Amino acid sequence: MVSSDDTQFLALLVHRGLILREVAERVFPEVQRGGDLDRLLAEHTGLSAETIAKWRRTRGGETPELPGYEILGKAGSGGTADVFRAREKKTGKVLALKVLNVDSTRNARTRAAFVQEAKLLEKLDHSGLVKGLGVFKSGSIYFSRMEFVEGQTLLELLDEGHVFDEKAALRVVLSVAEALAYLAQNEIVHRDIKPGNIMLAANGELKLIDLGFAGVVDGADAPAGDTTVGTVQYLSPEQAKGGAADERSDIYSLGVTLFHLVVGRLPFESSDDREVLRMQVMDSLKSPELKSRGLSHHLQYFIEKMMAKDAEARYQNWQELIGDVRSQIEGRDELDFESQIRAKAQRRR
Repeated sequence: MVSSDDTQFLALLVHRGLILREVAERVFPEVQRGGDLDRLLAEHTGLSAETIAKWRRTRGGETPELPGYEILGKAGSGGTADVFRAREKKTGKVLALKVLNVDSTRNARTRAAFVQEAKLLEKLDHSGLVKGLGVFKSGSIYFSRMEFVEGQTLLELLDEGHVFDEKAALRVVLSVAEALAYLAQNEIVHRDIKPGNIMLAANGELKLIDLGFAGVVDGADAPAGDTTVGTVQYLSPEQAKGGAADERSDIYSLGVTLFHLVVGRLPFESSDDREVLRMQVMDSLKSPELKSRGLSHHLQYFIEKMMAKDAEARYQNWQELIGDVRSQIEGRDELDFESQIRAKAQRRR
């Protein structure tokens, strides 16, 4: 009788694209009759016993084996790569290893984009960006090293039901805008600003953790040869139409992020990505929550200006946005301080 472990292992190999479904369908009846799964896999695929044993140890490559590193656990997963917390055996330092998944490794364009992102991160140095520490290849595995950031993405917090108050949301915008201003100074546009790419570290710092779609301002080097890149729900109208992105496009995406943080939902929602793209281009911004939740006129102004359909009507650069947001935060802090003083004075009476 086939064991549940063997059944799960066989299904995992098919799911991860390591063996064909047809092979699994031929092997399974023989395993049911008492055949040894590993021996049968070797016979039907020509793979070595060592390879099959490695698949067993690593759950079909879900947990990579990389010389010089002890994998401590999975820290995150995306469409093209998984991120693992790992200890470098030589130094004892804990790092994040971003490992390209099997399907993406087979795609030459995706491999090139992965290497491009890692090399870009390695060149950049800003407290608001996760620090890249190089890209490497071990056997067929492509991986990059990065500083490990303990914390959660803003999307994870939103998915847990957390809605950010106005002050916290503006501090997010200010911090991310400062990191993006640094990218702009290096003639780089991010192209994929969203809560899932912003990490709130355990120490309270905010960091951009993914530059997979980043490129030069004129858009000539869009990853994987695409004209429309990024995450549909956060794309600017010009990106939705397949046009080139500049820093005003990132400002729009950060505006969508600000809306998501304070309202708890996206401004344009549909199960059809094409419909979302149409809405980004054609539909006006509507949100009764912006008024009903007691949010300030200043916050509404920031969202509307950052998300203007016409790029010329938005903030034209990060310095302009940073100046306005910083002034608003400082004004709120001053008002909070004055209200505390008044409250203390009233209690003394």
